[in-house]
Amino acid sequence: MGAARYAAVRLDGRGSGKSPGQCEPWSLAESIDFYDAIEWAAAQPWCNGNVGLSGISYFAINQWFAANHQPPSLKAIIPWEGFADIYRDALFHGGILSVFMTNWFTAHLMHHTLGRASQQIPNAWQTNTLHFWLSNNLDSGAFCGAQAQWDKITVPMLSVGNWSGMALHLRGNTEAFMRAASKHKKLRIQAGTHVHPFYTEEGRQDQLRFFDYWLKGIDNGVMDEPPVKLAIRKGRDEIEWRQEHEWPLARTRWTRLYFDLSPPAPGMTANAGYLVPTNPDETSSRTYPSTSLGSMGSTSAASSQVMGGGIKPGMGIALETPPLPNDVEVTGPLAASFWVSSSTEDMDLFLTLRNFDADGNEVLETGQQGTPVPVAKGWLRVSHRELDPELSLPYRPYHKHQRRLFLKPGKIVKVDVEIWPTSMVFRKGHRIRLDIQPRDGVGSQSYMHYHADYNTGTNTIYAGGERESYLLLPVIPAR
Repeated sequence: MGAARYAAVRLDGRGSGKSPGQCEPWSLAESIDFYDAIEWAAAQPWCNGNVGLSGISYFAINQWFAANHQPPSLKAIIPWEGFADIYRDALFHGGILSVFMTNWFTAHLMHHTLGRASQQIPNAWQTNTLHFWLSNNLDSGAFCGAQAQWDKITVPMLSVGNWSGMALHLRGNTEAFMRAASKHKKLRIQAGTHVHPFYTEEGRQDQLRFFDYWLKGIDNGVMDEPPVKLAIRKGRDEIEWRQEHEWPLARTRWTRLYFDLSPPAPGMTANAGYLVPTNPDETSSRTYPSTSLGSMGSTSAASSQVMGGGIKPGMGIALETPPLPNDVEVTGPLAASFWVSSSTEDMDLFLTLRNFDADGNEVLETGQQGTPVPVAKGWLRVSHRELDPELSLPYRPYHKHQRRLFLKPGKIVKVDVEIWPTSMVFRKGHRIRLDIQPRDGVGSQSYMHYHADYNTGTNTIYAGGERESYLLLPVIPAR
């Protein structure tokens, strides 16, 4: 790595590049191979015996799974935008299948079967990983090799996330900082695309300083600095870097915005509701269809239907604040708690947090894949609503995903939805909006979801009175 005098080792895993064998992405076997490679590198005459791991995406994800095994020579890791739980972070968001993952697998299967890679090893992708993923749609333990075991990850880490990495990587990076057993943790969360920040001079220096300290023993002060570095977003890709001492921030004012589903005022759309500071006295409800194209939309083989392409504007409900009297910074994890029922045995909930300016124009950011995205997203298949009481926090519900509690038509149940962490300064005069929809909403083009054939009929949301429903925001007061 240039003047820094590091040797970089890049591996072809089994069944990829020129390495023989069967490729099983993010498998237990792959993580054991990674362990062996770390110890091999440490034993080379050109190595001082200290090994670090750094990389984006796939090369970040596998760092967690190798660290589960505690290789003796592994002294530091920098997982740069990498999910840590293949079930919750990548495959099944709130129990709903992410079609990004099935597309990812199919693309690489084609590369290794039809592309140049097939010239080296033509039959390296015969293992039916896709069937394994789909058939394990509950968190049964089958994915243990592709889930960080936080109590076993003790290596020093610089965990790097991206606010717009909602639906793939961000959750892994924040969970790591909160839960990993390591006594030496740093967290950096940036904005923008998935790749570019890694190669900036500023990003490169963060990596080198961390490795210099842990791999070379250079006392450069990096571990004396505040452990958290956040890109505070201010709208339309404007950011300001800020150092903090913990995550979530200790000075957070956890603020409930209650759902008000009373009839919309004249001139408002039929699906409009309100976000208000106190719980309404009376219970109200709002019912909406979960499909827009009839039953064919759920069962058609057309990929545009399978991935939710049939959603029309205005589906679900849209809850909005009045114009804000002052700037409001929201930085941290979020959640929503509310009451629902369906005319069928299950229902899907897609939550989108949005930012609208004083003229009614949406303020969007450059997303991880380079496309415009809103502020934050969350998901839940209602039959997966059962919480893990030991791991759930008021601001981060943690679902078991070990059984499906199917609905009875019309029966009202309470749901707690995890909304992935975010940072946004909502400007004075702007409105905060929460969409709750039966299918993927705005800004989902890179990460769509499969809609099962039961996702039909009508869904109902309840709020007010004894059906207290709210959005929980991490509001950060000005220093």
